[in-house]
Amino acid sequence: MTQRKRIDSWLSDMDGVLVHEGRPVPGADEFIKRLSESGKKFRVLTNNSIYTQRDLSVRLAGAGLEVPAASIWTSALATAQFLDDQRPGGSAYVIGEAGLTTALHEVGYILTDLDPDYVVLGETRTYSFTQITRAIRLIEGGARFIATNPDPIGPSTEGSLPACGAVAALITKATGVAPYFVGKPNPRMMRSALNDIEAHSETTAMIGDRMDTDIVSGMEAGLYTILVLTGVTRRDEVDRYPYRPSLVVDSVADLIDLI
Repeated sequence: MTQRKRIDSWLSDMDGVLVHEGRPVPGADEFIKRLSESGKKFRVLTNNSIYTQRDLSVRLAGAGLEVPAASIWTSALATAQFLDDQRPGGSAYVIGEAGLTTALHEVGYILTDLDPDYVVLGETRTYSFTQITRAIRLIEGGARFIATNPDPIGPSTEGSLPACGAVAALITKATGVAPYFVGKPNPRMMRSALNDIEAHSETTAMIGDRMDTDIVSGMEAGLYTILVLTGVTRRDEVDRYPYRPSLVVDSVADLIDLI
């Protein structure tokens, strides 16, 4: 494994890296255990803004992975941090669920539909046409448009569901205003996770299963990037991209001895 410096901190995507269709990827439990025992700082990342850190910790525990709530970093948390940096103590009209509303409350944001500073679009299981219409009118009235992530679809037991990116496109078509996406592939998602663990990009690795989100954002944030083949991107697809990961492995099981 060729690298610039020793890896002291780790960032890892969740779906496709540690779990796949609700089940742990083989070796993921040992990987997380080794990370915890090593004392090295790490964060598990997800673009999903529906759940709080505690919710996700419980869900991972149900899959046999013991990840402390504090070790999970979501696009909702990154969005809340971004807004707190941009306009502390501001206000927002939010379309989303507990993961997003809780994160915004915790940074002191007021959630309102009366002349808010921002319209913040996140993930929800049931997008409301009434809420979308309200968001459109607020943006037309001058509210700034933020979205947690650009993912166009999400999975369900019945098939694909429209996700944040698809609904954002609807609002953009209606208003002519494009949102600022905070989550992957925005490298800000990586930078915010690094700041959360007080880590440096030169000594941090990012593990992901998607070239077009995890790897490109990790690369742009200056991280050592590792592609695992247990999720979306296949080995024969890697060369199609104009950028490459630092390392390609079959799964996180191949990384245990590198911790």
